[in-house]
Amino acid sequence: MKERRSKKEPGKRGKPSRSFKKGGHDNRGARQAGSRADSKRAPSSTRPSSMAPSSPSGSSPDKEKIRLNKYIAHAGICSRRDADTYISEGKVRVNGAVCTELGKQISPDDRVTVEGQKIEPEPFVYIVMNKPRDTITTTSDEKGRRTVMDLVEDATGMRLYPVGRLDRNTTGIIILTNDGDLANRLMHPSYKVPKVYEVETNRELTDDELSMLRTGVELDDGPAKAFRVSRHPEYINVVTLRMHEGRNRMVRRMIESLGAEVLSLDRVGYGPIQKKGVRTGRWRNLKKKEINELRKMVRLLPLEHLERS
Repeated sequence: MKERRSKKEPGKRGKPSRSFKKGGHDNRGARQAGSRADSKRAPSSTRPSSMAPSSPSGSSPDKEKIRLNKYIAHAGICSRRDADTYISEGKVRVNGAVCTELGKQISPDDRVTVEGQKIEPEPFVYIVMNKPRDTITTTSDEKGRRTVMDLVEDATGMRLYPVGRLDRNTTGIIILTNDGDLANRLMHPSYKVPKVYEVETNRELTDDELSMLRTGVELDDGPAKAFRVSRHPEYINVVTLRMHEGRNRMVRRMIESLGAEVLSLDRVGYGPIQKKGVRTGRWRNLKKKEINELRKMVRLLPLEHLERS
């Protein structure tokens, strides 16, 4: 196991890498396969009133109507934009009839299928997990490897999707939700949602190399840069990168372009969400304030609006 070196005593071996210290199968939370969250409460959820049961007799039917693409997005299938694609391609049926009308308004009692699968709106659930090593950021894996869904699905009983991906051996926070609109906007580079990574390298990076990370390095798929770079206050071979983009293995490739090796990579921040307080392999529900901060960053209305609509 490679260890971090102390900045104060360059010749002395420091504390072991945090991702090795608490990650993987040795962590108690990971062994419990996520059947328990840090909080014993059931996952919090937000159910927009537009998905609520029909109002009592006498209420205006118009108030119960909801756009078809919004209904599909609330079922956790995809974003509204992708729902429009499903509709225009004739893959959506309402009460058994193919519907290709964009902007179609439906009632909560209507039966909707997408590609033959009946869908129903679900309460929105928002979770932040501290992903351990040796875990795949997908909903399933054909090779039988452990996925993030193995750590939360049994406990939540909900069909959630990871927002973006972390490499198999990258640790740190990842958001899981069935809110398709929010998930797709968080992943879109145009919204520049910041992600913060702590990177442990096999050697100390020079000031010139840190400057190169700020100004940009050339990768196979184009230039890449961090908009903020800083050294760890204690360990000389650990740097913090604040990123807006999230291309495949981007941080690792940036470090490798400098001729250095990444020993551990840990995502410690995602927008306003911080890893602190969430143990490796465990998860917690996002607070309403945190959800609204995320929604504001990607120009979505706060939850209160959904509850009133």
